[in-house]
Amino acid sequence: MSRYVGIDPSTKTGLVVLDEAGEIWEAIEIDTGLNGQSPTSKEMKRLVVRIISYVIPGDEVAIEGFGFSSQSGFLLGGIGWLLRVALDDIGVRYKDIAPSQLKKFTGEGGNAAKEAVAVGVYKRWGFQSKSNNITDAFVLAQIVRAIHEPVHLIALQKEVIKQIQTPIAAKIKGKTKTNRRKAV
Repeated sequence: MSRYVGIDPSTKTGLVVLDEAGEIWEAIEIDTGLNGQSPTSKEMKRLVVRIISYVIPGDEVAIEGFGFSSQSGFLLGGIGWLLRVALDDIGVRYKDIAPSQLKKFTGEGGNAAKEAVAVGVYKRWGFQSKSNNITDAFVLAQIVRAIHEPVHLIALQKEVIKQIQTPIAAKIKGKTKTNRRKAV
């Protein structure tokens, strides 16, 4: 049985586990309990160990990519990289999903506000949570599930999946050719 895990890494990390039919096995928020204070390396490691305890070898994982406009970018970057290293250590593959791709996959567009994303998630999947972190993790799990399972997708969702599956080298190569044509 396949499992699809969505992780929205933060000091309050959202984590959702779905099966291949989209049934929810787990939907939790893992809190550092630091209330805005900067964590020590031990506290960050403890958070990552708690997150990883929900992931098993063979899971397909989607992690929300780094947000560049975040006020707490260094902290979230640290948690994000520790999490990625921990997944590598246990041999679990993961996909990085840009925040704009997550929003777009809900059908609300890449610049949608958190509230619009929550409404889109409820309309599309009937899922709601009091936590935006869990809501985002749910969408991430749905994205990685859509990559591996034959699910019905709308045009925006197909576009997101195609972007995720296109290797970076192909994207760069395509831009280089376009830039050359414009310069000529």
